[in-house]
Amino acid sequence: MARAVNRTGPAAGRHPTSGSGRWAMLAVLCSSLLLVAMDATILNVALPALIDDLQPSAVQQLWIIDIYGLVLGGLLVTTGALSDRLGRRKLFLLGFVLFGVASVLAATADSSTQLIAGRVLLGVGGAMVMPSTLSLIRNIFTDPHERALAIGIWAAVAGAGAAIGPLVGGLLVERYSWAAAFWVNVPVVVVTVAAGLWLLPEFKDAGEHPLDVLSAVLSVAGIIALAWGIKHVAKGSTAAADLAILAVGVGLLAWFAHRQLRLKDPLLDVRLFRYRPFTAAALVTLMAMLAAGAALFLVSLWLQYVHGYSPFEAGLRTLPTALAMLGSSLLTPTLMHRIGVRACMAIGLAGLVAGFTLLALAPQPTSYAYIAVFLVTLGFSDGLAVTTAASVLVSAVPAERAGQAGAVSETSYELGVGLGVALLGSVHAAAYAGQMAGTPTQAAESIGGAKEYAEHLPAAEAAGLMERARDAFDSALSTTSYVSIGIAAAVLVLVVWMVPGSFRTTGSGH
Repeated sequence: MARAVNRTGPAAGRHPTSGSGRWAMLAVLCSSLLLVAMDATILNVALPALIDDLQPSAVQQLWIIDIYGLVLGGLLVTTGALSDRLGRRKLFLLGFVLFGVASVLAATADSSTQLIAGRVLLGVGGAMVMPSTLSLIRNIFTDPHERALAIGIWAAVAGAGAAIGPLVGGLLVERYSWAAAFWVNVPVVVVTVAAGLWLLPEFKDAGEHPLDVLSAVLSVAGIIALAWGIKHVAKGSTAAADLAILAVGVGLLAWFAHRQLRLKDPLLDVRLFRYRPFTAAALVTLMAMLAAGAALFLVSLWLQYVHGYSPFEAGLRTLPTALAMLGSSLLTPTLMHRIGVRACMAIGLAGLVAGFTLLALAPQPTSYAYIAVFLVTLGFSDGLAVTTAASVLVSAVPAERAGQAGAVSETSYELGVGLGVALLGSVHAAAYAGQMAGTPTQAAESIGGAKEYAEHLPAAEAAGLMERARDAFDSALSTTSYVSIGIAAAVLVLVVWMVPGSFRTTGSGH
């Protein structure tokens, strides 16, 4: 049943979606998106300094990095539905305020537990913000061509934020401390909330059905349990508890899907996944970000531990990814118009296969020249694939249900980054440990542990241990690249099968 769109707020009476006002609104949305995206990767280069200060265990280190993406991904379906019902502007502003409060909690952390708690709240705030940005774009930009450009800018900012996170984090850590990576959020939150209160209109679904609480619980618990199970099984765990949690996650999500089919106003219309291009677009986003998120995390560690760069120098050397992603995201609307959706997604995925192949076959010890080419290929390919996928997802739903499209897009994006670090990070850790067999447990756990252990050894023994650790890290990076090749290649085949060559986004729903 069609529903009216209720537009309210300070800007509503001034026809805010006409003229240059649309692009001012987009700037407000993108400023928030930049911070939320940056926080997914900003700690990558700060991790060594953070480890020295808080002394987290190996498990805590992984949680500090990926709990943000996992919580954010688990909540996006619920917050997307809330934005449709409560209002996208309202949820956007409330979420960004919470994001600022959580930043203060994380910045003042004096223990790993408090930092993880801060990252959890950052994930909650980010989950309120991210589907609102894409759904507001869906409503503000009614012209399909303008919307395609706006989504391209949105995707460029999201991708660039994730890519420049290590650069900004490195600069702040080097000049101040790891806590500055969180303090930097606060002034941006204040300015953006003030601008949002003035500029952004309100859009919401005028339907009468309240949020189905059971569906919300099932989606959140199911996604987090699934992510937990995958994370631990990927590390080689065969514990009954971990396998049970994985099975519970699958079961809860199956129950959630069955329940949505019976509701008049579902939290997420799972029938959308019967539409092959929609499903393909969600898979492309999930798998592209899974590979890219893990790659940026591991390359940041490689630059610091293997080549000894400072946090800022390491961040600077990941900048090619941001620049390439920015360029390809802005180019994507034109390419979609000329060669079609399937070709754009296929070229992006094929580029990921080529980039990871280069990294896998690079001679060891791997030089930065190979890494630089890989980062450019990664950024261009990921930007092309993810921007095209976002356009497909947004065009598949009517404007009044844009929160659902935003939820699917952002869930795929953030869950991909979180699972990438957990899954491929675990593959890398296992390969590294295999290469370090026979060394002390601390050195075999991680290259950071090897560095810390080596500090207590005589110079000659320390040099030998670190040389072995660097070689092991390099070798494990090649192993992880082969896994990424398989993931990208499999999704490429699915895209060619599921998306018709003549398919075009129209912006009117399917």
